[in-house]
Amino acid sequence: MVKLLSPVDSMFVRMETSRAPLHIGCGAIFELPEGAGPGFVRDLHQAFAQLDWVPFPYDSVVDHGPANALSRWVKTRPDPSYHVRLSALPSPGNDAQLGQLIERLHSNPLDLSKPLWEAHVIEGLEGNRFAFYFKAHHGATDGLGAMRTIKQWLSTDPNGLGGPGGEDAPDKKELEKADRAAIRVARGIVSSLGATGEMAGKVLEMAMGANSAVLGALRTPRTPFNKRVTRNRRIAKAELDLGRMRAIAKATDTTVNDVVLTALAGSVRRYLAEQEQLPKRSLTASVPVGIDRDEETINAAAGFVCPLGTDIEDPVERLRRINAVTSRGKKELVALSPSALQQFTLAGLLPIAFSQKVVTAPPLFNFVVSNLVLSKEPLYLAGAKLVSMVPVSFLSDGYGLNVTLIGYGDKVTLGFVGCRDTIPHLQRLAIYTHDALDDLEKAAG
Repeated sequence: MVKLLSPVDSMFVRMETSRAPLHIGCGAIFELPEGAGPGFVRDLHQAFAQLDWVPFPYDSVVDHGPANALSRWVKTRPDPSYHVRLSALPSPGNDAQLGQLIERLHSNPLDLSKPLWEAHVIEGLEGNRFAFYFKAHHGATDGLGAMRTIKQWLSTDPNGLGGPGGEDAPDKKELEKADRAAIRVARGIVSSLGATGEMAGKVLEMAMGANSAVLGALRTPRTPFNKRVTRNRRIAKAELDLGRMRAIAKATDTTVNDVVLTALAGSVRRYLAEQEQLPKRSLTASVPVGIDRDEETINAAAGFVCPLGTDIEDPVERLRRINAVTSRGKKELVALSPSALQQFTLAGLLPIAFSQKVVTAPPLFNFVVSNLVLSKEPLYLAGAKLVSMVPVSFLSDGYGLNVTLIGYGDKVTLGFVGCRDTIPHLQRLAIYTHDALDDLEKAAG
Protein backbone atom coordinates (compact mmCIF):
# COMPACT_ATOMS: atom_id res chain seq x y z
CA MET A 1 0.00 0.00 0.00
CA VAL A 2 1.30 3.46 -0.92
CA LYS A 3 -0.03 6.78 0.34
CA LEU A 4 1.12 10.33 -0.23
CA LEU A 5 2.21 12.45 2.70
CA SER A 6 0.11 15.52 3.26
CA PRO A 7 1.91 18.86 2.77
CA VAL A 8 2.11 19.29 6.56
CA ASP A 9 3.47 15.76 7.16
CA SER A 10 6.03 16.18 4.38
CA MET A 11 7.12 19.52 5.78
CA PHE A 12 7.86 17.95 9.18
CA VAL A 13 10.02 15.26 7.56
CA ARG A 14 11.92 17.69 5.37
CA MET A 15 12.55 20.25 8.15
CA GLU A 16 14.66 17.86 10.22
CA THR A 17 18.30 18.73 10.94
CA SER A 18 21.03 16.93 12.88
CA ARG A 19 20.66 19.37 15.79
CA ALA A 20 16.89 19.48 15.72
CA PRO A 21 15.36 16.03 15.11
CA LEU A 22 11.59 16.40 14.88
CA HIS A 23 10.33 13.36 16.74
CA ILE A 24 7.93 13.40 19.68
CA GLY A 25 7.58 10.83 22.41
CA CYS A 26 6.41 9.90 25.88
CA GLY A 27 7.69 8.10 28.92
CA ALA A 28 5.24 5.95 30.91
CA ILE A 29 5.61 4.32 34.32
CA PHE A 30 3.66 1.18 35.22
CA GLU A 31 3.14 -0.77 38.44
CA LEU A 32 3.76 -4.49 38.10
CA PRO A 33 0.55 -6.47 38.62
CA GLU A 34 0.17 -8.43 41.83
CA GLY A 35 1.87 -11.80 41.58
CA ALA A 36 3.95 -10.84 38.50
CA GLY A 37 6.93 -13.12 38.09
CA PRO A 38 10.56 -12.00 37.57
CA GLY A 39 10.21 -12.38 33.81
CA PHE A 40 7.11 -10.19 33.41
CA VAL A 41 8.85 -7.21 31.77
CA ARG A 42 10.89 -9.39 29.42
CA ASP A 43 7.79 -11.34 28.43
CA LEU A 44 6.06 -8.02 27.72
CA HIS A 45 8.99 -6.97 25.55
CA GLN A 46 8.77 -10.21 23.59
CA ALA A 47 5.01 -9.84 23.12
CA PHE A 48 5.36 -6.25 21.94
CA ALA A 49 8.18 -7.21 19.55
CA GLN A 50 5.80 -9.49 17.61
CA LEU A 51 4.54 -6.25 16.01
CA ASP A 52 1.00 -7.61 15.62
CA TRP A 53 -0.23 -4.19 16.73
CA VAL A 54 1.58 -2.10 14.09
CA PRO A 55 -0.82 0.27 12.27
CA PHE A 56 -0.14 2.71 9.43
CA PRO A 57 2.24 4.59 9.17
CA TYR A 58 4.45 2.67 11.61
CA ASP A 59 4.63 -0.09 9.00
CA SER A 60 5.90 2.25 6.26
CA VAL A 61 8.95 4.23 5.18
CA VAL A 62 9.06 7.66 3.55
CA ASP A 63 10.07 7.74 -0.10
CA HIS A 64 10.38 11.15 -1.71
CA GLY A 65 9.43 9.86 -5.15
CA PRO A 66 10.65 10.86 -8.60
CA ALA A 67 12.98 13.88 -8.58
CA ASN A 68 12.51 14.19 -4.80
CA ALA A 69 9.28 16.03 -5.56
CA LEU A 70 6.43 14.35 -3.67
CA SER A 71 6.81 12.32 -0.49
CA ARG A 72 4.93 9.05 -0.10
CA TRP A 73 4.53 6.25 2.42
CA VAL A 74 5.70 2.88 1.13
CA LYS A 75 4.72 -0.19 3.11
CA THR A 76 7.56 -2.34 4.47
CA ARG A 77 8.25 -4.94 7.15
CA PRO A 78 9.63 -3.30 10.32
CA ASP A 79 12.55 -5.09 11.97
CA PRO A 80 11.39 -5.92 15.53
CA SER A 81 14.95 -6.21 16.87
CA TYR A 82 15.61 -2.63 15.71
CA HIS A 83 12.33 -0.95 16.64
CA VAL A 84 11.55 -2.68 19.96
CA ARG A 85 14.34 -2.63 22.53
CA LEU A 86 14.79 -3.83 26.09
CA SER A 87 16.72 -1.57 28.46
CA ALA A 88 17.48 -1.84 32.16
CA LEU A 89 18.31 0.62 34.93
CA PRO A 90 20.95 -0.31 37.54
CA SER A 91 18.47 -1.94 39.94
CA PRO A 92 17.00 -0.49 42.01
CA GLY A 93 16.79 2.40 39.56
CA ASN A 94 15.12 5.63 40.66
CA ASP A 95 13.04 8.18 38.78
CA ALA A 96 16.02 10.50 38.26
CA GLN A 97 17.97 7.71 36.53
CA LEU A 98 14.95 6.89 34.40
CA GLY A 99 14.72 10.55 33.39
CA GLN A 100 18.39 10.57 32.41
CA LEU A 101 17.90 7.49 30.25
CA ILE A 102 14.89 9.00 28.49
CA GLU A 103 16.82 12.24 27.94
CA ARG A 104 19.54 10.29 26.11
CA LEU A 105 17.05 8.25 24.10
CA HIS A 106 15.14 11.37 23.09
CA SER A 107 18.33 13.18 22.06
CA ASN A 108 19.09 10.58 19.38
CA PRO A 109 17.45 11.15 15.97
CA LEU A 110 15.42 8.47 14.23
CA ASP A 111 16.79 6.73 11.15
CA LEU A 112 14.75 8.33 8.36
CA SER A 113 15.38 5.35 6.07
CA LYS A 114 13.33 3.10 8.38
CA PRO A 115 9.76 3.29 9.76
CA LEU A 116 9.77 6.40 11.90
CA TRP A 117 9.42 5.05 15.44
CA GLU A 118 11.13 3.26 18.35
CA ALA A 119 9.79 1.57 21.50
CA HIS A 120 11.87 0.91 24.63
CA VAL A 121 10.72 -1.36 27.46
CA ILE A 122 12.71 -0.48 30.60
CA GLU A 123 13.10 -2.76 33.61
CA GLY A 124 14.87 -2.28 36.95
CA LEU A 125 12.77 0.63 38.27
CA GLU A 126 12.40 0.63 42.05
CA GLY A 127 9.05 0.32 43.80
CA ASN A 128 7.85 -2.71 41.84
CA ARG A 129 7.59 -0.65 38.65
CA PHE A 130 8.81 -0.61 35.06
CA ALA A 131 8.80 2.00 32.32
CA PHE A 132 8.07 2.34 28.63
CA TYR A 133 9.40 5.01 26.26
CA PHE A 134 7.98 5.48 22.77
CA LYS A 135 9.00 7.99 20.13
CA ALA A 136 7.82 8.65 16.59
CA HIS A 137 8.56 11.31 14.01
CA HIS A 138 6.16 14.23 13.87
CA GLY A 139 5.78 13.52 10.17
CA ALA A 140 4.28 10.17 11.16
CA THR A 141 2.05 11.36 13.99
CA ASP A 142 0.96 14.38 15.96
CA GLY A 143 0.27 14.33 19.68
CA LEU A 144 -3.38 13.33 19.30
CA GLY A 145 -2.49 10.56 16.86
CA ALA A 146 0.17 9.26 19.24
CA MET A 147 -2.34 9.18 22.09
CA ARG A 148 -4.76 7.18 19.95
CA THR A 149 -2.04 4.65 19.09
CA ILE A 150 -0.95 4.25 22.71
CA LYS A 151 -4.54 3.84 23.88
CA GLN A 152 -4.86 0.85 21.53
CA TRP A 153 -2.27 -0.93 23.71
CA LEU A 154 -4.01 -0.04 26.96
CA SER A 155 -7.31 -1.02 28.53
CA THR A 156 -9.53 -0.02 31.42
CA ASP A 157 -9.34 -3.74 32.33
CA PRO A 158 -6.18 -5.79 32.92
CA ASN A 159 -5.87 -6.94 29.30
CA GLY A 160 -2.94 -7.65 27.01
CA LEU A 161 -1.60 -5.95 23.90
CA GLY A 162 -3.97 -5.24 21.04
CA GLY A 163 -4.09 -3.58 17.68
CA PRO A 164 -4.53 -4.35 14.00
CA GLY A 165 -2.31 -6.71 12.02
CA GLY A 166 -0.17 -5.80 9.02
CA GLU A 167 -0.60 -6.04 5.26
CA ASP A 168 1.61 -7.24 2.42
CA ALA A 169 4.42 -5.18 0.92
CA PRO A 170 3.59 -2.92 -2.07
CA ASP A 171 3.99 -4.01 -5.67
CA LYS A 172 4.88 -2.02 -8.79
CA LYS A 173 1.22 -1.36 -9.68
CA GLU A 174 0.66 0.35 -6.33
CA LEU A 175 3.67 2.59 -6.89
CA GLU A 176 2.24 3.55 -10.27
CA LYS A 177 -1.09 4.33 -8.62
CA ALA A 178 0.71 6.60 -6.16
CA ASP A 179 2.36 8.49 -9.01
CA ARG A 180 -1.04 9.00 -10.64
CA ALA A 181 -2.34 10.18 -7.28
CA ALA A 182 0.44 12.77 -7.24
CA ILE A 183 -1.11 14.35 -10.33
CA ARG A 184 -4.45 14.59 -8.51
CA VAL A 185 -2.70 16.23 -5.57
CA ALA A 186 -1.18 18.83 -7.87
CA ARG A 187 -4.61 19.57 -9.31
CA GLY A 188 -5.95 19.84 -5.77
CA ILE A 189 -3.33 22.43 -4.92
CA VAL A 190 -4.47 24.55 -7.84
CA SER A 191 -8.12 24.23 -6.84
CA SER A 192 -7.32 25.29 -3.28
CA LEU A 193 -5.98 28.69 -4.28
CA GLY A 194 -9.30 30.15 -3.20
CA ALA A 195 -8.51 29.03 0.31
CA THR A 196 -5.30 31.07 0.15
CA GLY A 197 -7.36 34.17 -0.48
CA GLU A 198 -9.69 33.23 2.36
CA MET A 199 -6.77 32.74 4.74
CA ALA A 200 -5.17 36.04 3.75
CA GLY A 201 -8.42 37.86 4.46
CA LYS A 202 -8.84 36.08 7.80
CA VAL A 203 -5.29 36.91 8.87
CA LEU A 204 -5.99 40.58 8.24
CA GLU A 205 -9.11 40.31 10.41
CA MET A 206 -7.11 38.48 13.10
CA ALA A 207 -4.66 41.38 13.22
CA MET A 208 -7.41 43.90 14.00
CA GLY A 209 -8.80 44.90 17.39
CA ALA A 210 -8.07 43.88 20.97
CA ASN A 211 -6.65 40.51 22.04
CA SER A 212 -5.15 39.81 18.61
CA ALA A 213 -2.97 36.69 18.45
CA VAL A 214 -1.35 38.01 15.26
CA LEU A 215 -0.25 41.25 16.90
CA GLY A 216 0.92 39.28 19.92
CA ALA A 217 3.19 37.22 17.66
CA LEU A 218 4.68 40.32 16.05
CA ARG A 219 5.51 41.73 19.50
CA THR A 220 7.28 38.60 20.75
CA PRO A 221 10.53 39.48 22.55
CA ARG A 222 13.71 37.45 22.22
CA THR A 223 14.55 35.35 25.29
CA PRO A 224 17.15 32.72 26.29
CA PHE A 225 14.65 30.17 24.97
CA ASN A 226 15.11 31.52 21.44
CA LYS A 227 18.64 30.47 20.60
CA ARG A 228 20.30 27.94 18.33
CA VAL A 229 19.86 24.47 19.85
CA THR A 230 22.11 21.46 20.11
CA ARG A 231 20.95 17.86 19.79
CA ASN A 232 21.10 17.27 23.55
CA ARG A 233 17.88 17.43 25.58
CA ARG A 234 16.81 17.93 29.16
CA ILE A 235 13.43 16.79 30.48
CA ALA A 236 11.43 17.82 33.53
CA LYS A 237 7.88 17.16 34.70
CA ALA A 238 5.25 18.75 36.91
CA GLU A 239 2.02 17.10 38.06
CA LEU A 240 -0.87 19.46 38.77
CA ASP A 241 -4.14 18.57 40.47
CA LEU A 242 -7.04 18.82 38.01
CA GLY A 243 -9.60 19.52 40.74
CA ARG A 244 -7.71 22.58 41.97
CA MET A 245 -7.46 23.97 38.44
CA ARG A 246 -11.14 23.39 37.76
CA ALA A 247 -12.00 25.30 40.92
CA ILE A 248 -9.82 28.24 39.84
CA ALA A 249 -11.34 28.19 36.35
CA LYS A 250 -14.86 28.20 37.77
CA ALA A 251 -14.11 31.04 40.19
CA THR A 252 -12.65 33.20 37.40
CA ASP A 253 -14.98 32.14 34.54
CA THR A 254 -12.04 30.87 32.49
CA THR A 255 -10.87 27.38 31.42
CA VAL A 256 -8.49 24.80 32.83
CA ASN A 257 -6.20 25.37 29.85
CA ASP A 258 -6.12 29.09 30.66
CA VAL A 259 -5.20 28.25 34.26
CA VAL A 260 -2.32 26.03 33.12
CA LEU A 261 -1.03 28.74 30.77
CA THR A 262 -1.18 31.23 33.62
CA ALA A 263 0.79 28.93 35.92
CA LEU A 264 3.38 28.45 33.16
CA ALA A 265 3.54 32.20 32.65
CA GLY A 266 4.24 32.71 36.34
CA SER A 267 6.93 30.03 36.17
CA VAL A 268 8.85 31.48 33.21
CA ARG A 269 8.42 35.01 34.62
CA ARG A 270 10.19 33.94 37.84
CA TYR A 271 12.77 31.81 36.00
CA LEU A 272 13.86 34.65 33.72
CA ALA A 273 13.66 37.30 36.45
CA GLU A 274 16.14 35.31 38.55
CA GLN A 275 18.55 35.45 35.61
CA GLU A 276 17.81 39.16 35.08
CA GLN A 277 16.60 38.31 31.57
CA LEU A 278 12.85 38.95 31.86
CA PRO A 279 11.78 41.14 28.88
CA LYS A 280 9.58 44.16 29.45
CA ARG A 281 7.21 42.90 26.76
CA SER A 282 5.12 39.80 27.42
CA LEU A 283 6.40 36.40 26.39
CA THR A 284 4.18 34.48 23.97
CA ALA A 285 3.34 30.81 23.51
CA SER A 286 2.26 28.96 20.38
CA VAL A 287 -0.89 27.02 21.33
CA PRO A 288 -1.83 24.20 18.92
CA VAL A 289 -5.52 23.28 18.70
CA GLY A 290 -6.68 19.89 17.38
CA ILE A 291 -9.02 20.06 14.39
CA ASP A 292 -11.30 17.54 12.68
CA ARG A 293 -9.40 14.85 10.80
CA ASP A 294 -10.23 11.98 8.49
CA GLU A 295 -8.49 8.60 8.46
CA GLU A 296 -6.03 9.81 5.79
CA THR A 297 -4.82 12.73 7.90
CA ILE A 298 -1.83 12.41 10.24
CA ASN A 299 -1.07 15.93 11.45
CA ALA A 300 -4.34 17.75 12.14
CA ALA A 301 -3.74 20.80 14.32
CA ALA A 302 -3.78 24.52 13.78
CA GLY A 303 -2.85 27.07 16.39
CA PHE A 304 -2.46 30.65 17.49
CA VAL A 305 0.06 32.72 19.45
CA CYS A 306 -1.01 33.75 22.95
CA PRO A 307 0.65 36.53 24.98
CA LEU A 308 1.30 35.09 28.46
CA GLY A 309 1.08 38.29 30.49
CA THR A 310 4.59 37.92 31.92
CA ASP A 311 4.64 41.71 32.09
CA ILE A 312 1.71 41.56 34.56
CA GLU A 313 2.39 41.00 38.27
CA ASP A 314 -1.14 40.10 39.42
CA PRO A 315 -1.79 36.42 38.51
CA VAL A 316 -5.58 36.85 38.20
CA GLU A 317 -5.17 39.79 35.86
CA ARG A 318 -2.69 37.66 33.90
CA LEU A 319 -5.26 34.84 33.72
CA ARG A 320 -7.96 37.15 32.38
CA ARG A 321 -5.57 38.49 29.74
CA ILE A 322 -4.76 34.96 28.59
CA ASN A 323 -8.43 33.97 28.55
CA ALA A 324 -9.34 36.92 26.34
CA VAL A 325 -6.77 35.91 23.72
CA THR A 326 -7.50 32.16 23.78
CA SER A 327 -11.25 32.75 23.52
CA ARG A 328 -10.81 34.90 20.43
CA GLY A 329 -8.14 32.63 18.90
CA LYS A 330 -10.29 29.48 19.13
CA LYS A 331 -13.30 31.22 17.59
CA GLU A 332 -11.20 32.45 14.67
CA LEU A 333 -9.84 28.97 13.95
CA VAL A 334 -13.32 27.42 14.02
CA ALA A 335 -14.46 29.95 11.41
CA LEU A 336 -11.87 28.80 8.83
CA SER A 337 -12.73 26.28 6.10
CA PRO A 338 -10.83 22.92 6.11
CA SER A 339 -8.63 24.02 3.18
CA ALA A 340 -7.82 27.33 4.81
CA LEU A 341 -7.07 25.55 8.09
CA GLN A 342 -4.47 23.35 6.37
CA GLN A 343 -2.83 26.38 4.81
CA PHE A 344 -2.97 28.19 8.16
CA THR A 345 -1.19 25.19 9.71
CA LEU A 346 1.50 25.29 7.03
CA ALA A 347 1.93 29.02 7.62
CA GLY A 348 2.25 28.34 11.34
CA LEU A 349 5.14 25.94 10.67
CA LEU A 350 7.08 28.52 8.66
CA PRO A 351 8.71 30.12 11.74
CA ILE A 352 10.11 26.70 12.71
CA ALA A 353 11.20 25.89 9.15
CA PHE A 354 12.80 29.32 8.80
CA SER A 355 14.51 29.08 12.18
CA GLN A 356 16.26 25.89 11.08
CA LYS A 357 18.10 28.01 8.51
CA VAL A 358 18.19 31.56 9.93
CA VAL A 359 18.26 31.66 13.73
CA THR A 360 18.79 35.43 13.79
CA ALA A 361 15.22 35.97 12.59
CA PRO A 362 12.95 37.50 15.26
CA PRO A 363 10.90 34.83 17.05
CA LEU A 364 7.14 34.78 16.47
CA PHE A 365 6.62 32.97 19.78
CA ASN A 366 8.86 31.99 22.67
CA PHE A 367 7.85 28.37 23.20
CA VAL A 368 5.08 25.86 22.43
CA VAL A 369 2.38 24.67 24.86
CA SER A 370 0.36 21.64 23.66
CA ASN A 371 -2.54 19.93 25.43
CA LEU A 372 -3.61 16.27 25.21
CA VAL A 373 -6.07 14.06 27.09
CA LEU A 374 -5.33 10.39 27.71
CA SER A 375 -8.12 9.03 29.94
CA LYS A 376 -10.17 9.83 33.02
CA GLU A 377 -10.14 6.17 34.04
CA PRO A 378 -7.13 4.08 35.16
CA LEU A 379 -5.46 2.24 32.28
CA TYR A 380 -3.57 -1.07 32.20
CA LEU A 381 -1.03 -2.82 30.01
CA ALA A 382 -1.14 -6.60 30.37
CA GLY A 383 -2.46 -6.11 33.90
CA ALA A 384 0.17 -3.50 34.84
CA LYS A 385 -1.42 -0.23 35.97
CA LEU A 386 -0.32 2.98 34.26
CA VAL A 387 0.87 5.32 37.03
CA SER A 388 1.93 8.35 34.99
CA MET A 389 2.79 9.42 31.48
CA VAL A 390 5.18 12.26 30.64
CA PRO A 391 4.97 13.77 27.14
CA VAL A 392 8.26 14.65 25.43
CA SER A 393 8.04 16.93 22.40
CA PHE A 394 10.55 18.35 19.89
CA LEU A 395 12.72 21.46 19.68
CA SER A 396 13.98 23.46 16.72
CA ASP A 397 16.59 26.13 16.17
CA GLY A 398 15.39 29.35 17.74
CA TYR A 399 12.77 27.54 19.84
CA GLY A 400 14.58 25.69 22.62
CA LEU A 401 11.68 25.06 25.03
CA ASN A 402 8.53 23.00 24.56
CA VAL A 403 5.82 22.10 27.08
CA THR A 404 3.19 19.40 26.53
CA LEU A 405 0.30 18.53 28.88
CA ILE A 406 -1.37 15.15 29.29
CA GLY A 407 -4.56 14.76 31.29
CA TYR A 408 -4.82 11.38 33.00
CA GLY A 409 -7.19 10.61 35.87
CA ASP A 410 -7.29 13.53 38.30
CA LYS A 411 -3.87 14.88 37.26
CA VAL A 412 -2.42 16.99 34.48
CA THR A 413 1.23 16.14 33.80
CA LEU A 414 3.40 18.76 32.16
CA GLY A 415 6.42 17.53 30.20
CA PHE A 416 9.11 20.20 29.81
CA VAL A 417 11.71 19.65 27.07
CA GLY A 418 14.62 22.04 26.81
CA CYS A 419 17.94 22.29 25.04
CA ARG A 420 20.50 20.89 27.47
CA ASP A 421 23.18 23.39 26.43
CA THR A 422 21.16 26.63 26.34
CA ILE A 423 18.54 26.35 29.12
CA PRO A 424 20.16 25.78 32.54
CA HIS A 425 18.27 24.29 35.50
CA LEU A 426 15.21 23.22 33.48
CA GLN A 427 13.79 21.50 36.56
CA ARG A 428 13.20 24.91 38.14
CA LEU A 429 10.48 25.60 35.56
CA ALA A 430 8.59 22.54 36.82
CA ILE A 431 9.00 23.56 40.48
CA TYR A 432 8.04 27.17 39.78
CA THR A 433 4.88 26.04 37.94
CA HIS A 434 3.66 24.45 41.19
CA ASP A 435 4.44 27.66 43.06
CA ALA A 436 2.71 29.82 40.44
CA LEU A 437 -0.43 27.68 40.69
CA ASP A 438 -0.39 28.19 44.49
CA ASP A 439 -0.14 31.98 43.96
CA LEU A 440 -2.98 31.96 41.44
CA GLU A 441 -5.18 29.88 43.71
CA LYS A 442 -4.69 32.30 46.60
CA ALA A 443 -5.29 35.35 44.43
CA ALA A 444 -8.46 33.84 42.95
CA GLY A 445 -9.85 33.21 46.44
